[in-house]
Amino acid sequence: MAHARYRERMSRSDPRLYLSAEGETFTQGCEISLAPGQAHYLGNVMRHSVGDAVRVFNGRDGEWSARIHTLRKDRGSVVLRNLERPQCATQGAELLFAPLKRDATELVIRMGTELGVTSFRPVVTERTNTHRLNADRLLLIAEEAAEQCERLDVPHIQLLSPLRQVLAEWPEGRALCVALERQQEETGTVSGEALLIGPEGGFSEAEVALLKHHPAVRSISLGSLILKAETAVCAGLVRLAVARGF
Repeated sequence: MAHARYRERMSRSDPRLYLSAEGETFTQGCEISLAPGQAHYLGNVMRHSVGDAVRVFNGRDGEWSARIHTLRKDRGSVVLRNLERPQCATQGAELLFAPLKRDATELVIRMGTELGVTSFRPVVTERTNTHRLNADRLLLIAEEAAEQCERLDVPHIQLLSPLRQVLAEWPEGRALCVALERQQEETGTVSGEALLIGPEGGFSEAEVALLKHHPAVRSISLGSLILKAETAVCAGLVRLAVARGF
């Protein structure tokens, strides 16, 4: 109900921006600087000017209505007016995934952010083809997806790590759901704090054996069809969301 009232107050035409503003706490009347790309977006793409309304959030202090205070070619600032939504953490799962080709990896970040992923953990498997990631680019995609879907935080993107190392350090009491192709799903309710999706071509036999013997791993099915990795990410996250009751 509170979110519905918020939607009534805020115009759909008001841009929504993530302002990290590290070290600054959002308070009424506070002036917050825009990144060069954000100033360009407001002035040249959205055709906004000084005095126009925007919505801003920083992942810590909720979402605020604001007004553009200064705006030039590559710089600008906004002044905070009212707290519209108090901060709350997104309820979702951590996503472990084997990096894919650039476009597919970026799609995983975008869809995962929209589906409530709290943290992305890229892992290197035996069949992983991509071993380099542009972390800054992926974080920007996560920020833009968070702006679009109206979540109040931006998921963390962790460093690329070997799957075996991650499993060796994974707590036994923290359920890790894994989509294993052509493997029988474990009985009981599907639930878990994290989801692991393998690379194109699936996990190797050695990795399947390792996963099956890990006490935290819960095998889940994504249906009878073989899915592309990015599709499997979406399907798996939806399964966990439904199990949580959204």
